[in-house]
Amino acid sequence: MLKIENIKKAFDKKEILKGISFDVKDGEIAALIGPSGTGKTTLLRCINFLERADSGNITIDNISVDTRHARKKEILEICRHSGMVFQSYNLFRNKTVIENVTEGLTVVKKKSSAEAKEIAMRELEKVGMLEYASQYPGQISGGQQQRVSIARAMALEPSILLMDEPTSALDPELSREVLVTIRKVAEQGVPVLIVTHEIDFAREVSHKVIFMENGTVVEEGPPREIFLNPKQERTKEFIARILPADYQI
Repeated sequence: MLKIENIKKAFDKKEILKGISFDVKDGEIAALIGPSGTGKTTLLRCINFLERADSGNITIDNISVDTRHARKKEILEICRHSGMVFQSYNLFRNKTVIENVTEGLTVVKKKSSAEAKEIAMRELEKVGMLEYASQYPGQISGGQQQRVSIARAMALEPSILLMDEPTSALDPELSREVLVTIRKVAEQGVPVLIVTHEIDFAREVSHKVIFMENGTVVEEGPPREIFLNPKQERTKEFIARILPADYQI
């Protein structure tokens, strides 16, 4: 489970996050949507301490930290329990698919080469990429690279998977591959938090949609409610601009 409470962050005295609070339950997929520049990616980076929030609390499973006073040991614990998947895949171009997955296992988890390979093969099989284990990132498609990046993150056994625009560089067919893979992750009981600007993707993949604007959570709820019957006026305006009037789920 992920729970964030009153997360605040400013850059050069400009408030980016103005007290964000919500939770993502085990096995739940939550999609963060909203206008560009509203703080969605900053929030993801604050959750796993790529950026340090100015204040607020982050809880992952039974680990809870006060971001303002968190010590190095506490930060490392949060990082170990959160996996991150980036828009640009961030695979090592000079390493094979399986080497990309084993790297973190041997360097971070201190696994033996044999054990790391066994874990990597298992995770690659889960995302349908085992047959490409000996190929290099440049030899496989963008969708396949993203599936490898998911396998790499899951090999480290995170308690939460954070995803920043995982399908923005992909065509619809490849996006579908990633969607199916994300669902498989959630079926393992791992909560998933996704930043996306692709509304159809958010609708299909998520159990909960969180609409953010100007560093605040305006509204959250099931996709059907947010996209077809939002309660807040600002949510209605945003949805009306990006979806056709006859949109259905």
